[in-house]
Amino acid sequence: MKNLFAFSLMFMLFLSAVAQEGNLTGTIADENGIYVPGATVIISDMMKGAVSDQNGKFTFVAVPEGDHKVIVKYLGFSDVEVDVTVKASETTHINIVLTAESMELEGVEISAYGLSGQARALNTQKNNMNITNVVSTDQIGKFPDANIGDAVKRIPGITMQVDQGEARNIIIRGLSPQLNSVTLNGSRIPSAEGDNRNVQMDLIPSDMIQTIEVSKAVTPDMDADALGGSVNLVTRTAPQGFRLSATAGSGVNTITEKRILNGSFLVGDRTKNGKFGWMVSASINDNDFGSDNVEAEWDDEFEYFNGSDTEEVEVNPYTKEYETRTYLVQRVRRSFAANLDYNFNENHNIYFKSMYNWRDDRENRFAYSNEILDGEDIAIGDFQIDGNNNLVRFPAEEVRETKGGVPGGRNDNARLEDQRMQNYSLGGDHLFGNMKVNWMASYAKASEERPNERYIAYASEFAVNRNLNTRYPIMTPVDPADTTPENYEFDELTEEYQYTDEKDINAFLNFQLPADLLGHGGTIKFGARGRFKNKERNNNFYEYESLIPGFDTMKDVAIHDYTDPDFLAGSQYQAGYFVTPEFLGGLNLKNEDIFEESDVPDEYLRANFDVDENVYAGYLMTNQNITDKLSVLAGVRIENTNITATGNQIMDEEDLIGKVTDKSAYTNVLPGVHFKYNLNENTIFRLAWTNTLARPNYVDLVPSIDVITDDNEVVLGNSELDPTTSMNFDLMAEHYFKNVGLISGGVFYKKVDNFIYTSVFEATDDSFGSGTEGYDVFQPQNGDDASILGAEIALQRQLDFLPGFASNFSIYLNYTYLSSDANGIKNEDGDERDDLDLPNTAPNMFNGSLAYTGKRLSMRLSANYSDAYIDEIGGRAFEDRYYDEQFFLDFNLNFSINKNLRLYADLTNITNQPLRYYQGVKDRTMQMEYYSRRITIGLKYDLFKG
Repeated sequence: MKNLFAFSLMFMLFLSAVAQEGNLTGTIADENGIYVPGATVIISDMMKGAVSDQNGKFTFVAVPEGDHKVIVKYLGFSDVEVDVTVKASETTHINIVLTAESMELEGVEISAYGLSGQARALNTQKNNMNITNVVSTDQIGKFPDANIGDAVKRIPGITMQVDQGEARNIIIRGLSPQLNSVTLNGSRIPSAEGDNRNVQMDLIPSDMIQTIEVSKAVTPDMDADALGGSVNLVTRTAPQGFRLSATAGSGVNTITEKRILNGSFLVGDRTKNGKFGWMVSASINDNDFGSDNVEAEWDDEFEYFNGSDTEEVEVNPYTKEYETRTYLVQRVRRSFAANLDYNFNENHNIYFKSMYNWRDDRENRFAYSNEILDGEDIAIGDFQIDGNNNLVRFPAEEVRETKGGVPGGRNDNARLEDQRMQNYSLGGDHLFGNMKVNWMASYAKASEERPNERYIAYASEFAVNRNLNTRYPIMTPVDPADTTPENYEFDELTEEYQYTDEKDINAFLNFQLPADLLGHGGTIKFGARGRFKNKERNNNFYEYESLIPGFDTMKDVAIHDYTDPDFLAGSQYQAGYFVTPEFLGGLNLKNEDIFEESDVPDEYLRANFDVDENVYAGYLMTNQNITDKLSVLAGVRIENTNITATGNQIMDEEDLIGKVTDKSAYTNVLPGVHFKYNLNENTIFRLAWTNTLARPNYVDLVPSIDVITDDNEVVLGNSELDPTTSMNFDLMAEHYFKNVGLISGGVFYKKVDNFIYTSVFEATDDSFGSGTEGYDVFQPQNGDDASILGAEIALQRQLDFLPGFASNFSIYLNYTYLSSDANGIKNEDGDERDDLDLPNTAPNMFNGSLAYTGKRLSMRLSANYSDAYIDEIGGRAFEDRYYDEQFFLDFNLNFSINKNLRLYADLTNITNQPLRYYQGVKDRTMQMEYYSRRITIGLKYDLFKG
């Protein structure tokens, strides 16, 4: 009874204490009703602080009842003070508006339209506990970037791999695209690629995103599969008042002289009582362009028939295969988004966010290839070697191939690549007494479909000369008469269907409580997440033989000369004649009286798979103020991964023996610590120790077995692959200028274990089937370890200290240096190589821009550079593939016609930068693809009614 009385007394005292406290929430917006993230909010008499989130909201729990003074600090603005009265056992809500009049930037003219995107981004970056880079939509709009990939490449430490002239795959701090994570509003974006985890950044228009957040040192409450970093794309949320925005423009691609069309709109509002908000946006970009491409594969030995046997000869490197391609592409990118939120009261709100991206690529490709005839197909006298041991003449097979599709509909006689990404999220933020709770459940899907993809090819054999220019390789016929249409005989006619999709179900629940462990304030946070993924690929492939005459040679079918005297790789490259897409599309391949259809399983059996991956995660972390200047965030995340992978067991590429299913599971314990030291209000030092991972590509996990007797090869999957893990150390210093700028510098180190590469080794017995001893075996395997050491510096600065006209200029500069080393990679002879960098680590990366901003006119010249790096490891150094350096130069301008209407003009890729790969050494071209320049001009309209 005594104990019960004591417990009751303590409980009543606790309730009495709680009854003397309340909670304080608030929303910060500008005069246009746009939320202000990253603001520092302080209750002055308590010296208690908070930071506004992406929706401009902040929360204080356990605030003593009574009158308090709330101070809002925002970089580039004078402090704002608000008096508030907190009532016991209640949540008090306040709305704070930052206006242009509160800004005091001497000598700098501030736009009357509200807070700049740069201010929002830098304030958010400054107040984040971990090391991040933040870019706002306004900053994105200052660069001529149509898709989000081109916008991301402006961030320090990031380089992008290009596809058809647009940035597609993201590399963060030298780590491959599949080693980084990309999320939309905190929900993982699935991949539409069939053989990797890469997220197609060119699928998402830049004008659909409000903020890009790149976390280079993740915290325990974030997904750990972010070896290089995590990119979170934040969509726009409903404003405080009515907003309408629209863009319309057009332009031209100089490579094809064809048009560009783009348009977008955004409209949103909130009900009078402030409870329900909505925003709907849409975007379309229709781009009719192309590219000029040359490819080559190099060798340094070849075989010929000496009359009784084949004999091998070593020569200087030569183009074993050579190909010239002309691409004609129409890319239509559409995007739709709808975001809703509802505030029940000061303590509870829910939201719904959605985005649907849909891109059609219609492509015709005209490729002619030359492949050397060697081995038993070539004898002494058929080839010529000069006095410097260069192979200069030999017989080759030349193939002329047209890629197309069926007529009508969305195909329009072209290969249609239909890529879609959709994401739907429902979540909520709640306050139960002193406990914050937030949750979210989401469904996402990415898919790529290629229906009725057709190829028709004609081939001929004749002698060719090879030039000795390794940077611009070419093969030309010894006798030009050999290339007339009647000399090309029917080779093959095919149609295939490809489909890949990845589905992702996500759910998380987080709890946060006040926990003052060190006497200066703090919180404790814990939660759990489940992520359930399925990826499958289902392809087929058919070959057709004509049962009637009329297809024997190219002179019997409809052809066209696609030679372009302005071919960007050089006028020496002449495309010549190809079957027209209209003829190819018009063929009725299902007419059994005209064509005989044959299944070709060796083209798709290995590619098809089905993988389930379930991840269960939980974390515990605390954020504590050690002193009034030093704070620490420490915690641990545990992730358990369960995988079920199904693939095919194949003999000779085409005989399906059966399906193989393997299961695997592993658990990773991932601690992390972040320190943040505020030397003063605008100077910050950060130190972080984190642990991250990257799961293997799905296609590598599939337990497929493919024995290819004709080539003496075995291709294996590997369901026993371990995830790649990394221990990361980061040190960063930042100083924020009062006129909204930044100078920062830092170093980082990553110790990577179990990275994955394709190993080539020789089978030592017949374990893969009778007679397979001595076969070359290709299998993804874990390497030993690798290390990355890097440094980053960045500067954003308004040059307002310069006199007169020059004070309107600003600069944006960042540079990243990387050094890497990879161990445990073996060559084709089984010996370990000691000459390798970690693939995709570009040693030098640079971004720079010089901008001018006047009362009406603003202009910006932007540069982006990334160094060459090894992209794919071969069986020996000679076979290694490198991604060459890139330098892009872009220019754009904006002219304000009035407060709401602006004229814009963009000129991109001024340098005509090609996508280029080389083999082994820089001057040995494997691929060079040119896109030329793009010019766009249009109008932007923005209307606010707060």
